[in-house]
Amino acid sequence: MDALVAQAVATLLLTLRIAPTLAFAQPFTLIRIPVLIRIALAIALAGWLVAANAASTWRAPLPAGGILAIAGGELLLGIALALALQLAFAALLVAGRTIDIQAGYGLAVLVDPSTRAQLPLVGTVLAYAAGAIFFATQGPARLLAIWSASVRRTPMGSALGTADPQVLIGYVSGVFLLAIGLAGLVLVVLLILDLAIAFMSRTLPQMNVLLLGFQVKTLATMIMLPIALALSGSLFATILEYAFDTMGALSGGGS
Repeated sequence: MDALVAQAVATLLLTLRIAPTLAFAQPFTLIRIPVLIRIALAIALAGWLVAANAASTWRAPLPAGGILAIAGGELLLGIALALALQLAFAALLVAGRTIDIQAGYGLAVLVDPSTRAQLPLVGTVLAYAAGAIFFATQGPARLLAIWSASVRRTPMGSALGTADPQVLIGYVSGVFLLAIGLAGLVLVVLLILDLAIAFMSRTLPQMNVLLLGFQVKTLATMIMLPIALALSGSLFATILEYAFDTMGALSGGGS
């Protein structure tokens, strides 16, 4: 009975390492699945990992702080892992917001069905495209591999202080640069149109520059955005791969 209780407690504690990613990180929040269902899935995955890694979970020695120290370390590690994936999609939303502002969609927003948060118009398209690539490729399998490796290399009770802030700092600059590169084709076209309309306004001062610019840039965005998405499949995959590598580095394991 003591072993069963120890496994149950270890399962709940390990859930703190998994639940933040499933409950709060994209692309899981883009799917209309109740949070309780995602938390139940996290508990099930934690139970599977505890059963497969007894020496690193319920049989691992307790730290000086006891259960509270384990819970704090697991929660911090879980937040760090979720943050790595969330930052990848946040970079895509920022890139999409940049296109929105340049194309005249600055006031157009959508609502995330799960979190009720406001999302940029083009940024939502980019986020859903990345989510589709995540589930169409080995994204879920990579997450399972990262969690499994983290349990082996960072046993329960030793997660406190595992995540290196320098890893996240370097990751932020790299992933945002990749996301802006993904939107670069559309932004270059919009910049050229802005310059052309500016020169035309000097030649024809009576022309309604605001109305013409909005119409032309809206049409150009509708034409160039599908082309940019079609040409950026590998870049989407690179962003997700970068996120997985960072999660593996934060958890102390490989993927």
